[in-house]
Amino acid sequence: MKTLVLSLFALSLFCFMPSLHAYETLTWQQCVDEAKTAHPDLYSAQAALQQTEADKRITSSQKLPQLSAGLSGGQRGSTERSVGSSSSFAYSLNAKQLLYDGKKTSKEVASDNEAVNAARHRYREVSASVRFALRSAFAELLKAQELAGLTTEIAERRKKNVRMINLRYQAGREHIGSLRKAEADLARSEFEVSQAQRGLDLARSKLASALGRDDRRQFRVKGAFSPSEDESIKPDFVRLARNTPRFLQLESSRKAGRHDLDAARSAFSPELYLTAAIGRSSIDRWPPDEIDWNTGVDISVPIYGGGSGRAKVSRAMAVLSQRNADEKSGYLQVIDALEESWKQFADARHYVDVQKKYLDASIERSLIADVQYSNGLISFDDWVIIEDNLVNAKKAFLAAGADLLIAEAAWIMATGGGLDVQ
Repeated sequence: MKTLVLSLFALSLFCFMPSLHAYETLTWQQCVDEAKTAHPDLYSAQAALQQTEADKRITSSQKLPQLSAGLSGGQRGSTERSVGSSSSFAYSLNAKQLLYDGKKTSKEVASDNEAVNAARHRYREVSASVRFALRSAFAELLKAQELAGLTTEIAERRKKNVRMINLRYQAGREHIGSLRKAEADLARSEFEVSQAQRGLDLARSKLASALGRDDRRQFRVKGAFSPSEDESIKPDFVRLARNTPRFLQLESSRKAGRHDLDAARSAFSPELYLTAAIGRSSIDRWPPDEIDWNTGVDISVPIYGGGSGRAKVSRAMAVLSQRNADEKSGYLQVIDALEESWKQFADARHYVDVQKKYLDASIERSLIADVQYSNGLISFDDWVIIEDNLVNAKKAFLAAGADLLIAEAAWIMATGGGLDVQ
């Protein structure tokens, strides 16, 4: 009975041990969800957005009443002996309200509002860049996983070929050159197995960085080399360009420049404030018991400031001209980027179909060539060329699938699609 219990315990432990070393498996959606909450670039863009929102609130506060409290106390006297010293105490509450400044503050608030919009579009652009890096790293790891299995499969096939060629050499049906060629192919395939493993480790590390992870623990990804976007219909590049985060940033920057120019011109307008104050004061008595109050209107008219006002207007006009040019230049660049990325995506999609046909043909040719070579109908040189073509076709088809996912990711990034795009 004791032996049976120990045997069952050993069996259960043996069955449980593989789970201790099981890799974490991530789907694409899990990667997206993790990057949304962990990637530092998104935190940085969010912080930049919060800064612009704070700047807008700071500027808007100038349109609200300004309140301040004051407390003072002092001692005064004279060097003459007949005159004594006295103390004075006072406290007050002061209020100030802007009534008119030529809409200068309103224009500054409008400029800050466009800066907030630009920061929001910048966040979208960062999200698109993060998604592209994440999708590319995901595709590379998926490819590295498949390549590790493929190189192992090829190495096993090369081993069988070496054994077969060796037998034929021993029987006098092949020369030593054919055997050495088969052995060299085996050595290369074994090197590619170890190379693929190193590539797998590197791809895993890059995906961890794209996720925003600090650690480099072992994990795998689960997915397929199939795009979600449709490339069969040519899109409206003009409409897409005007809705990309890059163009919208430039547009908001240009609008902010217009508001800054209006604000600079408004600096020549008079400023009108309503003021009020109430408090208590007394001499040689605390707490003060005499109530003091006053209300009034303050007006300030700029007359001459050494030419700084005109210089600010000239600068604002130059900034606006620059931003108008930047907007047009950026629009043209976005159009080109959209057309190029869509072309590469469409090319990658069709290239996968081509490589699939090559792979199917190589498999069929290999099956036929194996039978022909065994029966002495083709030479070793012809047979080994067909074998090499099969190996290359498998690798090319795998690379084409990964390139398709990356090309699709580049197209989505060009349109401004971020982590919210599946």
